[in-house]
Amino acid sequence: MQIKRFFGTNGFLGLGRVSIILFFIFSFSVYVIGKFAYLAISETTFSATRKETVQRGLILDRNAKQLAVPANFWNFGVTPKSIQERGLETFAKIVSPILAESKESIISKILSNSNSKFVSIKKKIDQGTYEELRRIINLSDFSAGVRFDKIPGRIYPENELAAQLIGYMGDDGRGLSGIENRLNEVLSPSKRTSDTGGTDIRGKNVYLTIDANIQFNLEKIAREAFVQTKAEGLMLIAAEAKTGEILSYISLPSPDLNFYPAASDEERRDRPAQDIYEPGSVFKVFSVASFLDTGAISEQDIFLCDGKYTGTTPPIGCLHEHGWVDARGALAGSCNDALAQMSEKIESEDFLKKLRQLGFNTKTGVELPGEAVGLLRNPNDRLWSGRSKPSIAIGQELDITALQMVQAATAIANGGVPLQLTFIKKITDSEGKDEVVHYPVEKERVLKASTAKYILDSMQKVTKEGTGHRADLGDVTIGTKTGTAQVADRVHGGYRKDANNSNCLAIFPVEDPEIILYILLETVPTIKDEDAFAGIIVTPIIKESANIIIDHLGMTRMNASSLIHTGEISIPPSKEILIEDVVPDFTGASKRQLLPLLDRSDIRIEVIGDGYVSKQTPTPGTKITENMKIELYLE
Repeated sequence: MQIKRFFGTNGFLGLGRVSIILFFIFSFSVYVIGKFAYLAISETTFSATRKETVQRGLILDRNAKQLAVPANFWNFGVTPKSIQERGLETFAKIVSPILAESKESIISKILSNSNSKFVSIKKKIDQGTYEELRRIINLSDFSAGVRFDKIPGRIYPENELAAQLIGYMGDDGRGLSGIENRLNEVLSPSKRTSDTGGTDIRGKNVYLTIDANIQFNLEKIAREAFVQTKAEGLMLIAAEAKTGEILSYISLPSPDLNFYPAASDEERRDRPAQDIYEPGSVFKVFSVASFLDTGAISEQDIFLCDGKYTGTTPPIGCLHEHGWVDARGALAGSCNDALAQMSEKIESEDFLKKLRQLGFNTKTGVELPGEAVGLLRNPNDRLWSGRSKPSIAIGQELDITALQMVQAATAIANGGVPLQLTFIKKITDSEGKDEVVHYPVEKERVLKASTAKYILDSMQKVTKEGTGHRADLGDVTIGTKTGTAQVADRVHGGYRKDANNSNCLAIFPVEDPEIILYILLETVPTIKDEDAFAGIIVTPIIKESANIIIDHLGMTRMNASSLIHTGEISIPPSKEILIEDVVPDFTGASKRQLLPLLDRSDIRIEVIGDGYVSKQTPTPGTKITENMKIELYLE
């Protein structure tokens, strides 16, 4: 009776029907639990690869030489249980030579994670290693237990060249430093900017203003000087005076970008943008420019140097007793006494205002992350004293960056109008169509044209008669200003006695400036007093670097020979070079014929030298593989 009451009096939910319902519920539960158990213990096949949806753009120099190119890398891992069932020893034996890992280390990784669903064997293997691994695994019985994950990668064909400028892309596909960081959204947009009808997003290509050939040759000079002087750091910048485009950007020590994670902090540091320092006597050109431009002094004013400036306590010393000098003579002899006397004739705020207009104490705005502001005190600062203004006049009691020095020099080289510095020549879409093209950006005039000309003439006098004579080019006029500055002691305060900074600013040709060149050797150990002076240390480097730039750009030399020519030039037709399934024979091909190949994204072409192809690797007939590197040597 109780059962009947429970199921109702109409008999619809009788014992028979309830039994059937319970049977189906039980059967379904057994199926679900069984299926879950099967999936939990069954092997997982990891042959599928993660699809890459963003194709990062190239970074190239101004002449389309590739400096950073996208590449495929792979993370390689396994299912421990599957590998152990099929033969752990055999697996480790066949993959260890390809991975350049010991057999024991691979066995240890798998055994120590034997209860895991997945263990990583090696991360970021290159395309060649991946292909060899796939081939050998497909020939064995291990393919069901391995997994390859495709990850975005980057190859830097020129290794250390302009390393801090180019920067580095991390394993997550984002730029960590340099242009890779600052233009990350341009190179690898996170959102689709147009509907291409597909799933891929293609980044834009960034053409830098640097010339890789100039950069390579100047880096060679810089590295030799860096080693010989035992300096802690070196900066060298070359810029076009009429455009603000930077042709060479060097910061030493520097990392190999292909091994960036292993680099030290010193190697990664972008010194020209981030290091601040007292410039010393190089700064005197901007002090004199400020004094003249504000009318505080005239070109005819003369000052008596008796070896020290006594307007402060303690006095400011001078290297020599220069006697009576005008501003031009004071620059040629790098006279502290005369510069300090000139500073008496200008109001502090007027002086500081002019220096700020020249770009000091302000970021230059170049396309690099982490740029420093520097330090330029004002009379309201608690550390300002009666010594501050004359000290600033000779390049002390302020901190600047190398980029600020070059930025300010554009005003002198460009008739008093500064130019915006830039590293970007142009930006193109993935098909090579120009989207952004750099044109010179003039800022507001900060110096009279007559002031700029006077400073240039004075800098030429420094080269001819003063501390810059070792930079004299002979057949191209060059203006220089050297500086030997004290190095702040960050530990004990004051200045170090065992090291100095040596720097030099150069502009050439003086009559129509085309190039600004600046070098700074940081913390150079001093052996004897005369070795500390920039006129001895850095001016020869300026001369050698200037000669390379002049010859590379084909600038006019006064003593260059002239050749008579008919004016008719016969240019033979160029045959198009096609790359299909195998590497062709490039022998005899000209550089012009090779240029169209540099835009290919599936292979990497590296052109070394000038002239015509005389040698190549790999050899003709080699099968083309994805991201293959082809090196062509020209003579």
